[in-house]
Amino acid sequence: MKTKFIIAVILVTALNSTKINAQINLGERAMGALQSGVASFTYSDEDAAAMSKQAVRKMDSSNVVAGSKDGYALRLNRIFGKHANEKGLTLNYKVYITKDVNAFATADGSVRVFSGLMDIMDDNQLLAVIGHEIGHVANHDSRDAVKAALRKSAVVGAVASQYDKVAKLTDSQYGQIACAILDSRYSRKQESEADDYSYDFMKRNGYNVNAVEAAFTILAKMSGGASADFISKMMSSHPDPQDRADKAKAKATSDGLYKPYVQMKISNKATAPSKKSTKKKKK
Repeated sequence: MKTKFIIAVILVTALNSTKINAQINLGERAMGALQSGVASFTYSDEDAAAMSKQAVRKMDSSNVVAGSKDGYALRLNRIFGKHANEKGLTLNYKVYITKDVNAFATADGSVRVFSGLMDIMDDNQLLAVIGHEIGHVANHDSRDAVKAALRKSAVVGAVASQYDKVAKLTDSQYGQIACAILDSRYSRKQESEADDYSYDFMKRNGYNVNAVEAAFTILAKMSGGASADFISKMMSSHPDPQDRADKAKAKATSDGLYKPYVQMKISNKATAPSKKSTKKKKK
């Protein structure tokens, strides 16, 4: 399997990695929003969150999720647990055990980090990437992505014309909604703003802001590897990772905080409790 490397990752790429074909239960409130507002697309953060929450539940059931005592889960909780309520956002977080290099956050505040990403980035670099994903939620990009996906979906017409039959949508129609979400992308402007959020997140919490540049530098180097074609396709609508690294460096320099980043030791192993000696004392 080729390593998938996505810099600005949202729910859509995660859905793609699990190849979900089953029905996605959108939830009563989200479906109600589609019934009453699909024509004008009056779609709130709450509506987007309700839909995302159901989709993420499906995601979690389709992936291998690190248990609470797994080294990956312990590490993520140690470095990110204190940020579960970031600037008014209620976030929940888990690790997917997979070689894919990925992370995403959705409108309901779900943050999912892939173990493949944790294998190549240290704590500060991971926080920089997660900060970027939170930026998409805080900036309402995740909500807008769902809204844009519905507009493109062939199911929208069916939903709009069958108010009393929405509950009877077929698995195929739900699949069309999922495919529409899969095709959505963040704009360059949204990506740049999420980058700024990441830098500010690091600075506000007293972390090494140079980790932002370092994280994007890793992405830039990987884009020349086996997944170059995939990255090239993804980057057609996103800023170049090296450009993003350079901008992060410029911000740190402007703030008087720049210095070459030295990556910390990476360990995703659970710390084993010390074992008491089982040797019998001599009488």
